[in-house]
Amino acid sequence: MATRLFVYGTLKRGDVRAYLLDDQRFISEATTQPQYRLYNTGDYPALVESQPLGLHGNAILGEVWEVDDECLNRLDIEEGVDEGLYARRQIKLMDTGDSVQSYFYLLSVAGMPDCGGRWPVQRD
Repeated sequence: MATRLFVYGTLKRGDVRAYLLDDQRFISEATTQPQYRLYNTGDYPALVESQPLGLHGNAILGEVWEVDDECLNRLDIEEGVDEGLYARRQIKLMDTGDSVQSYFYLLSVAGMPDCGGRWPVQRD
């Protein structure tokens, strides 16, 4: 069974963990609905829903991939799902209105710099 997965950080093409998706199918670049925030943990981004934080949301830029169950299991391990670092759940896309899976950060983002709508943060 294939799952559509939105990636927004180190799993994107050309980033440090993109190799984990080498044998999967890239669908397209995508943008989420503006209901989310992205924070810089130092080495990777942390995606959270904006409403529980009482903040306005951003549209997050990323990619949609179609991944098989074996890859999804590997990614769950890599993302620390069992350790409570991330949870995989639905995220809403802007262009199509579809919901796909993505990894949401579960720890506090207090004091972390906001990334705006993309990772890595674009610098002038």
